[in-house]
Amino acid sequence: MLKVGLTGGIGAGKSEVSRLLVSYGAVLIDADRIAREVVEPGTPGLAAVVAEFGEGVLTPEGTLDRPGLGAIVFNDPERLAALNAIVHPLVGARSAELEGRAGPDDVVIHDVPLLTENGLAPLYDLVVVVDAAPETQLDRLVRLRGMTEDEARARMAAQATRAQRRAVADLLIDNDGPLEALEPQVRKVWEELRQRAADTR
Repeated sequence: MLKVGLTGGIGAGKSEVSRLLVSYGAVLIDADRIAREVVEPGTPGLAAVVAEFGEGVLTPEGTLDRPGLGAIVFNDPERLAALNAIVHPLVGARSAELEGRAGPDDVVIHDVPLLTENGLAPLYDLVVVVDAAPETQLDRLVRLRGMTEDEARARMAAQATRAQRRAVADLLIDNDGPLEALEPQVRKVWEELRQRAADTR
């Protein structure tokens, strides 16, 4: 099994890369999706978040009010650390459980948005970074996701720099261009990953 960390800045196109890799046969473990699962209603994770932050972080339906919680933690490092202390171990345990189901010849892609920020590169056999220029990220966030320019810049500023992400990359995918330029690059990376997986047997 080859354990691959996949990361990239917001708006860099990481989701499209992971979709392509899955279409080629990769096993995907999506940290963001798992982070949502572990705080669904009825989970110990949601109970722990409510115990830490109060009933005010719940919607009337009893689900987690993500924007409300985000407003609490986004500009408060201590509160963010408290949230991460609850969620990160749960995500790690669930990721390990899913990885344990993969076969010995599988390429397991861990889609981890904050891989660089949290110093997680050593956990993987290699790291793939989806790279785009900041102006490309900004354009996509405003044009495709409907953010204001200020919102987009704030989200980008909260993440690692482009240089920091590139520094942890074993393989780099340049996604500054159009979608049709991305697929051949991802296909080439997939062939490299399959070869490395075969070499680790």
